[in-house]
Amino acid sequence: MELHLVDPANLRLFSSIHHPRTPKFSTIKSSKKDSITTSKGLQKSSQKELSRILRSEAATKNIVKKANSNKYNNLNPKAVLDALDDAIKGNDWESALKIFSLLRKQRWYIPKGQTYTKLLVMLGKCNQPNHAGLLFEIMESDGLQPTIDVYTALVGVYGFSGLLDKAFHTVDEMKSVSDCKPDVYTYSILIKCCAKLRRFDMIGIILAEMSYLGIECNATIYNTVIDGYGKAGLFEQMEHALSDMIESGTCLPDIYTFNSVIGAFGNFGQIDKVESWFDQFQLMGIKPDIMTFNILVRSYGKASMYEKMGSVLDFMKKRFYSPTIVTFNIVIETYGKAGNVEKMEEYFLKMKHQGMKPNSITYCSLVSAYSKSGLLDKVDSIIRQADNTDVILDTPFFNCVISAYGRAGNIEKMVELFSAMEDQQCKPDSITFASMIQAYQEQGMIEAAQELEHKMLMCSGSSEVKLIGSWHH
Repeated sequence: MELHLVDPANLRLFSSIHHPRTPKFSTIKSSKKDSITTSKGLQKSSQKELSRILRSEAATKNIVKKANSNKYNNLNPKAVLDALDDAIKGNDWESALKIFSLLRKQRWYIPKGQTYTKLLVMLGKCNQPNHAGLLFEIMESDGLQPTIDVYTALVGVYGFSGLLDKAFHTVDEMKSVSDCKPDVYTYSILIKCCAKLRRFDMIGIILAEMSYLGIECNATIYNTVIDGYGKAGLFEQMEHALSDMIESGTCLPDIYTFNSVIGAFGNFGQIDKVESWFDQFQLMGIKPDIMTFNILVRSYGKASMYEKMGSVLDFMKKRFYSPTIVTFNIVIETYGKAGNVEKMEEYFLKMKHQGMKPNSITYCSLVSAYSKSGLLDKVDSIIRQADNTDVILDTPFFNCVISAYGRAGNIEKMVELFSAMEDQQCKPDSITFASMIQAYQEQGMIEAAQELEHKMLMCSGSSEVKLIGSWHH
């Protein structure tokens, strides 16, 4: 079956993707002068961005240091608020709570519900329900009445942390508070939590309650249900929810529906369904976007259908859909997992030739592929490249390189990278420790493995106790 792209204006096939051999990318030719000018421009832009990041990090660290003292109670408002905003955006919950504690000590401090909402959303992303509950209590002690946004954020924190009973209890509490009745957005968060936890038995109950309260399903609710069923591979229920959406007549499928449905089938390798629904959504008048094409690329790549994957990329080029960093990362990861290092490197070079900067995900895919192919010298090269850029080397990147050297039995290099990770204040997680412990055990270094296990337990238990008692007013 061929994949067709449909013109929704007249429902004609305006093009179809055939299956030629994936073309090699041609070398981009430019004059030396143009190349130098472009290079300098990119370098100047990168240096400017790096400078801004470093200034922001330094300012945040300075504010955090002052948070540990009681004498700073009249600091510059902009400095404190900017530092708090940066910590929240970076999901640095420990720093954010320390800065918030400092903020509450300021003479000019006025409690605002919006600040609490932002903090609660961040704590939800960071899986910190205990601190969220404590924050809610502090908000009430500040004399603030909870708003619907604050309550909804708290529902999300509990639900996404797996505390579904507390999430439902919070919704029940909202019903008894004037001007805080749960709305369609609150219920969409609750449904999303149930889908994440595979509690699909609760979705019908939630929808029934919404109907009883007179809250109509909107596109967000339908899309949340469809996406939840799709990610779980419950295609019959997903298509049933999609039919309900279409038959409702009030909220028609949109691009989010489009991408959720074909993404779900693609994740489970059902390419015929991907292609069928790709056509059907266009017949509904919904045009694909760059995310849609990224989903197609990933779906074909996952199914090892490399010619079709190449055809989608070729079509994007012809129709002026510029590939994004996500597109390139998908292709690089696909060929890396397939062990096709040559093709992976071809796309990596293409990516850089187009002026697109690799990110941590790009480097992780490269390291994983080289490690799998036993090309440790190329892993060294990638580490040097990453180190000489303004890319923020995160925990997943360090996990990749630590795992690569651990599997290769290079314990010295593995420990060196672990130290570098700590020097950059990049926190090791369970994957970091598991990779290192396995490497030690494989080399017969049982004592070192046991010491690391002890360190892992210390790391997982220390910050929680310390912080709970440290940011009260």
